[in-house]
Amino acid sequence: MDEGKLNHLVGNVLQELGGAFIVPLVQIGEKLGLYKALEVHGPCDTPTLAKVTGVSERYLREWLCAQASANYVTFDSVANQFKLSPEQAFVFANENSPFYLAPAFGAAAALQRNEPLVRNAFQSGEGISWGDQNECLACAVAKFFRPGYENHLIQQWLPALAGMSQKLEQGARVLDVGCGHGITTRLMAKAFPNSEFIGLDFHEGSIREARQHADSHQLGNVRFETGLAKEYQGKFDLVTLFDCLHDMGDPVGALKHIKDSMNDDGTCMIVEPMAGDNVNENLNPVGRLYYCASTMVCVPTSLAQEEGVALGAQAGHKALNQVAVEAGFSEMAKIAETPFNLVLEARV
Repeated sequence: MDEGKLNHLVGNVLQELGGAFIVPLVQIGEKLGLYKALEVHGPCDTPTLAKVTGVSERYLREWLCAQASANYVTFDSVANQFKLSPEQAFVFANENSPFYLAPAFGAAAALQRNEPLVRNAFQSGEGISWGDQNECLACAVAKFFRPGYENHLIQQWLPALAGMSQKLEQGARVLDVGCGHGITTRLMAKAFPNSEFIGLDFHEGSIREARQHADSHQLGNVRFETGLAKEYQGKFDLVTLFDCLHDMGDPVGALKHIKDSMNDDGTCMIVEPMAGDNVNENLNPVGRLYYCASTMVCVPTSLAQEEGVALGAQAGHKALNQVAVEAGFSEMAKIAETPFNLVLEARV
């Protein structure tokens, strides 16, 4: 045994355990507005922050020390005060930031609650339908992806499709497949009021949430329906799939049907988790997150459906291109990317 390698491994594990232990604390900070209050009122001591947030000073003091130990907040030992640096605020307090990652801890908690289900699936080899997963999972996933969609979809991804922004401004018909809680559908509908948007998802619970959110935003050019990508009828100028193709049991069948549903000059945009084309390329912090989520959610969801191809969240551009070609497209071209997403166009 190499003692140096052992010590390095133990150090890594301690880091991971610290991250796991802090999951509920970040959720508390997000839900009680502690990060936001610290951004607005800091630097400040714990009695001051407890007063402005209305929480127990003793609990808050311990919470702040835990956050400081993780470098999620900054402690000034001379002034005995806590504060958020601009970078810390960008990650934990600024909900409009593309790197607002506090909601991801809610997803981590939901994965933990699903552990018994997935452990049993390991032994049976069966899938776990999306509706059978923990009820908090759909909300957590929506919150995790929202910052990326809000900062990139209208500003960068749609303009990367030749002529699409202009077509949407004039008036087009759009199908948003696998829309979940409808965040992407609503963003597009708000940005392009002359176009018609339909959000489609196979999970009735998510569609109910999407309808409620749409009503609250008073958007008259969007509606949400429950259904499967490979069965929905209609013709569209744009079909979008956001972080859902790899979850499908039959992605080839879905894309075949989508291809047939596109108008002659129609476009299909597919957003998938950032991934390389082999395991070595994905052995990085983002790949680790997605491999874990894929084990707990994406693979079980696909295996619970017809065909059960189980591409996984780290399928990569090459494997996704093969799916598109099998479905009758000429290629799946990469048109944009972020640290968290591949943005692809399935071209006829």
